[in-house]
This record gives sequence, structure tokens and C-alpha cells, in this order.
Amino acid sequence: MPITATKQSLLNLPRSVKRSLVMFCDVLICALSVWLSFGLRLDQWDHFKGQQWIVFVIAIGFSFPLFTSFGLYRAIFRYIGSTAFLSITRVFVIYAGIMFCIFTLFGVDDVPRSIGVIQPILLFIGIGASRYFIRSWLGGINNVQKTFHIAQPIALIYGAGSAGRQFAAGLSSNKELLIKGFIDDDPFLWKSTINGISVFPNIDLLDLIRRLDVTDVLLAIPSAAHDRRRAIIASLNGCGVRVRTLPGLIDMASGRVKVSDLHDLDMNDLLGRAVVPPAVDLLEKNIRNKVVLVTGAGGSIGSELCRQIIKFSPQSLILLDSSEHSLYVIYEELKRALTGLGAGHLAREFYDQADLGRSELPIKIVPCLASVRDGDLLRRIFRDHRPNSVFHAAAYKHVPLVEQNPAEGIRNNVFGTSTCAEVSLECGVSQFTLVSTDKAVRPTNIMGASKRIAELVLQAMADIAFKCDHTTNFSMVRFGNVLGSSGSVAPLFSAQIAAGGPITLTHSEVTRYFMTIPEAAQLVIQASAMAKGGDVFVLDMGEPVRIHDLAVRMVYLSGLLVKDKDNPHGDIEIKVTGLRPGEKLYEELLIGDNPQSTLHPKIMKAHEEFLPWGELQLGLEKLNLSLDACDPKLIGDILKKLVPGYLPNDNNSGSK
Repeated sequence: MPITATKQSLLNLPRSVKRSLVMFCDVLICALSVWLSFGLRLDQWDHFKGQQWIVFVIAIGFSFPLFTSFGLYRAIFRYIGSTAFLSITRVFVIYAGIMFCIFTLFGVDDVPRSIGVIQPILLFIGIGASRYFIRSWLGGINNVQKTFHIAQPIALIYGAGSAGRQFAAGLSSNKELLIKGFIDDDPFLWKSTINGISVFPNIDLLDLIRRLDVTDVLLAIPSAAHDRRRAIIASLNGCGVRVRTLPGLIDMASGRVKVSDLHDLDMNDLLGRAVVPPAVDLLEKNIRNKVVLVTGAGGSIGSELCRQIIKFSPQSLILLDSSEHSLYVIYEELKRALTGLGAGHLAREFYDQADLGRSELPIKIVPCLASVRDGDLLRRIFRDHRPNSVFHAAAYKHVPLVEQNPAEGIRNNVFGTSTCAEVSLECGVSQFTLVSTDKAVRPTNIMGASKRIAELVLQAMADIAFKCDHTTNFSMVRFGNVLGSSGSVAPLFSAQIAAGGPITLTHSEVTRYFMTIPEAAQLVIQASAMAKGGDVFVLDMGEPVRIHDLAVRMVYLSGLLVKDKDNPHGDIEIKVTGLRPGEKLYEELLIGDNPQSTLHPKIMKAHEEFLPWGELQLGLEKLNLSLDACDPKLIGDILKKLVPGYLPNDNNSGSK
């Protein structure tokens, strides 16, 4: 069997088996050290006499409890370092003291007193040499599979510009991370040194990483174009290194640099997509000096809408949510932000106009614990606070949960939206914006169908407002998945990677549209500013992302490898569990064709048919009766009549 195959076979053994093999080898080394100590002392190599055998018993009897209690069998030997050798030294100081007392100070018949000194020395040499041999022999195999067991991470800084040099200088006295070099695209810097640190070319990165035993690559390329940044990250895929970015330049300039300041790559790096800067005038239009109300304020999208809204000086912000905990969390977060303890992006005028030593906030924030289905309570809240702009983000959005609880999902998503829209119309709200989803397009699940009916409600309401000369401007914004939201795959995959896997994937070919939560929230606010009544805005989500590719990318950028049939010795396995009820392989954003462009390059306007309010109202009444009757078949039949294109499936197939 080739040497490499032998190494791989040993590495593939269960940890308990490998530990048992090491213990057996230690027994042999212990016995050999006793035999050698007698041979060296007495120059007799054939047999033992009298009580000399007791040395074997005592040596083995004391060594193994000490080895175990000091953790000598917990170490991964191919990653063993100076800390483990210090542990071995401490063990042998204690062991040598015991053997010295028994055989040298007190003495045992037939055993020379010098055995109490010679044997511990020989055993120390034997155990230390065996550990060193294992580390040297196995340490070179499959270096790309390193995990974070190495005592001191070794890093390369990608970018030898001012940011990279500042960071290297800030870490010069930090023992948490060893900087082995810079990587740079500029050939004039190659083979040179900066403050004693070598600069390497940006080619053959895998070979360089293996040769230097690198565990981390730190990106110091703040001015790099997005396409170049994406190419660099792609070149590091599969290299077995953790890829992170540097802290802010202010922290680096002040010298307060710690390894804990490093950031994992953000979601835009994972998506490989560029973000268009927001148009400030669109962000301000429906917010500045206005009373703004956000439903579902404690949810993923709702809370981010609130964070974005307070940056643009609303007169007051009304937080409405039915979850006490979620409402409390976002309320406290916004209070901290407004008093300068949380975020530094607020308009400077807040601090010029407000005495932050008082209990009053520069923006009035009102938490309202309420359900959007409670019309009477909503009317009281709207009449008390007179909101100008409403962002309706309250919804049940988890496809499998709504599929199993259709009545509650429909009541909240459809009738909650209808109630909220009717109250907004009655109370003269200027702008009402529904946060919708790509799952509303030709839905295959109840959640998507319920969101499409919510869109139909708003389109019908907009028609009423136009015909009756009401001032309320209804619109909706439809987009795909947001990375980092509750139920999103990215936090789930991160947790599964941290736990050692496996990553669970419903289907290897599932694709989704993605954007980050802040970008989605900003685009929703900007779209609302362009609404003229009944508009269905569609966000440009870029190219759809294959979820399997996202999972692989997250594994690679964590410094690990995917474990599959081509790489059985990888770190993280990806398991396909099968599509869930109502889940699609592919999502769409448009029902019709030929979307119209808008003032914003990432926002399009769709042209889609809707039902007049009278006809829709009859359908909603039938739907409500079917919910009261708890009749799944009747519910499904009514949904099909209200939503053309609704085609439920149980996902034993994965149809589009």
C-alpha cells in the first residue's frame, strides 16, 4: 500500500480507534523504556529477576492516569504544537517525581536506585519523539483540509497597499495571528518586503497557501472594484483558508487592532453582486418630517425598514407588531441608536437639536402591540398618530409552516392586509406600501397564493382610491429572498458549518433570487417614493443563485472543504433532504412580460391584471367562510379561482 494511502487510511479511522492505537503504542514505549533503563544500568539485556518486574507495573500504572488527566489523548497529533509539548513536560515532571520517590529515595529490592531517574528520562524521550514523528508524518497530508485546531493561525494579507500595511503594523505585537506575507496584484511589488514581510504574487495561491501552512487570508482591498473583489474571492475557493475582511480604517489608524475585529465576508461577497448606491432624494421623499408606520416592525424586513427610516428624520416612527418580544427588541435597538449608543449613521441634525441627556428622543418612537387583523385597534392607532406613510411588512412567510397552517396564514396575509389597507384609506394615509414576494408569481404554495391575493387587494383598493378621489396611494414591492432574514438559508448554513455539518439542502438544483436585507429595505422605500397608485414594483435581484453553490461557497470561505464522493476526507457534508411541500425549484418575479423601467436602475414596474373590488370582495367572503369551515379542499378551490396560475404541489417531484 502506498505511503499516502496508508496515511489516509489512518486519518479515516474513528477517533476512538486512533486513540486506542496511541495508547497501545504508549504501553510499548513505556515497557521499552523500563527494559532499556535496566539494560543501560546493569548491562544485562536478557531477563529480569526478583522484584524488578514491579517497575513495569508501577511505570504503566502511574503513567496512563497522568497522561489521561493531562489530556494527552485529546490532542489531534498532526496539529500538535508547543502547548501540547508543554503538557507532556508537566506530566513527566510529576511522573519523574513519583518514580524518583519510589525507586530512588525509598528503594525496592533488586531494583537499582538510578532506575528512578533513567526510566522517566527514556520515557519522556520516547513519548515526545513519537508525538513529533506523528505530527511530521501526518501533518503534511491534505494541508488544504486544515481546520482551526492550529494553536496560532497563520495569515496572508491580500493587498499590500496602505490598508494592508496599516493592519500588519497594528498586528505586529499581537500574538493571536502570525502574518506570513502579503499577496498583491502589482508585479513591481513581487519578491520585495514591506517591514520585513514578503510580498507574493497573486498566482499559484493554492501552492503558496500549502507551502506556508496558511489558515487565513485577510482582504485589504477597500478600493478594489466589485468584479475584481469577486474574482479574488473566487480564486480562494477550495484553498482551505478562512477569508475575512479588515476592520474599519479608523480602528486601524488608532492602533486598536485585534483578531476579533476581523469580519467574515458580507452577504454581497457571498452573492457576488454589486449594490447600486441608493438615491437619497427617493429615500427622503416619504419619510423626512413625516409620521411613518411600519407593520411587522419586529420582523427581518420590518426591523431593517425601521433602521433605514430613522436615518432620514421622520417626525415620528410607529412600530406595530403582534409579537411582544420582537417589538421590544427593535424598540430598544432604535432607542440606543438615537441616543448615540448604537449606530453612527443618523443625521447630524438630531444631535444638534436634541439634548441627549434628557429622556426625550430626537425622533418620537411609539411601540404598538397590535395585530393587523384587529380593525378597531388599528383605527384607534391610526387616528391617534395620523401616519403619512405606511410600510406593510407584517406577514407569515415561512412556506412549510403556512402550508401546514393555511387558515392562519391566509387570515394574516390576506385579511390582515385588507384590514390595514381599508383603515389606511379611511384615515387618509398618503402612501401605503406592501412588502410582497416573488413567491406570489404563479404560486405553488399557500403562502405565495396568499401574498398574491394581498397584491390583488391593494390593486383593487388603488382603483377605488382613484375613482373616488381618495388621497391614499397604494403600491407594492415584490422581491425574492433576503440573506440574513429569519428562515433564510445563510444563517442556517452558517450555524450548520459551525456545528461541523452537515448542511441540509432540499434539492441540488434549487435556485433563488437573493439580496441583502439593507439593500432590500432601501429599495422598498425608494420604490414607494415613485408610486402613483396601484403600482407593482419588482426589484432587480440580479441573476438567480443556485443554493448548492452558495452552500459550497460558504464552506470554502470558512476555511473548510466540502465532503463528497470526490473528496471523502472533506470537512462539511451537504445532504439533500427533498423539496418541502409547496416549494419550487425556481422562483419568478414577473407574472406578465415587458416590465417598465423607473428612475432607479434596480427597480422595475410590472403591468399586471387585477380584479375589481366588487368581484374580489365576493371571492374574499367565500374564502373567509371556507377558513371558518376549516375545509382544505374548499380553501384550495377558492384560491385557484382568485389566483390564476396557482398550482399547488406536494413536492414529491419538484416541478416549477
